[in-house]
Amino acid sequence: MTRTASLCAAVLALAGAIAANPVHAQAPYPNRPVRLIVPYPPGAGTDFTAREIGQRLTEALGQQVVVDNRPGAGATLGHGLAAKAAPDGYTLLLATTGGMVSSPALGAKLVYDPLTDFAPIGIAVYVPYSFVINGSLPVNTMREFVEYAKARPGKLNFGSPGIGTPNHLGGVMLMRLTGIEMMHVPYKGGGPLLTDMLGGQMHAMFLSLLQVLPHVPSGRLKVLGVGHPTRLRGAPDLPTVAEAVPGFSNPAWWGVAAPARTSRTIVAKLNAALNRIMESPEVIQRFEANGLEAATSTPQGFADIIRSDLQIWRKLIKEANITADSAS
Repeated sequence: MTRTASLCAAVLALAGAIAANPVHAQAPYPNRPVRLIVPYPPGAGTDFTAREIGQRLTEALGQQVVVDNRPGAGATLGHGLAAKAAPDGYTLLLATTGGMVSSPALGAKLVYDPLTDFAPIGIAVYVPYSFVINGSLPVNTMREFVEYAKARPGKLNFGSPGIGTPNHLGGVMLMRLTGIEMMHVPYKGGGPLLTDMLGGQMHAMFLSLLQVLPHVPSGRLKVLGVGHPTRLRGAPDLPTVAEAVPGFSNPAWWGVAAPARTSRTIVAKLNAALNRIMESPEVIQRFEANGLEAATSTPQGFADIIRSDLQIWRKLIKEANITADSAS
């Protein structure tokens, strides 16, 4: 055999060995730590959710999942960083309603498109917003509140963590469906809003159930309903707003997404791991104890949720003539 023929044979043998053993050609995903961007500061419900998911993904994937808090610009800073990251599966995002739906629907200037710049992996939790009123108001149900507000057009105020947030839009939807009139007061976050609610400066708000429940037994706050389409598994005695206001729905959610063009194989692997995590009875119980509803979906199912909610909020924002600079 000539030297050239020997070299060709060796090359063919090596190629055959690589084809038969692809692990030698490319290490399986993941083979190094994975970053999970959280577009909110530490300590919030998003942080709790990300760390719960990150810890269990670490166990499922065999590689450390590191939570990276990147707050700012109404959650759009973190979303933008994730959208521009390499689509290799090593940068993931805790995608939120605020960054994927509310801000885009409001027409905010973004460096990303929520429909084209991400590869949705799966929904993780629903974040039920509760309709809460100051304990001094002489009403105890949603129907009583609507009647009370109708008799006082423009006399009641409702607060939100900011213009265009799901909390704000929930209040707008409530007014449009019932015909009541309230003054919107935007805050720079849920903390200051809750403080003023407890101090009696605010009459009503939509806020996460977890934040308000500690103040209900004292009577300082009253929870009249939740914006979720159905009653919560963790609080079955609490009615939905829709039971008194047909058509009302204000569910927020958090899920996991990757940059667009991430391989379908990686997306499928992460989706399977995420769904197993969120179906665990222990995980379901932990999230319910923190006022959240564990959920699962396919990647396409999560993409459909994003697209549908974006259409709903864009329509509401247009009809209500809400802009980033408005206060109503």
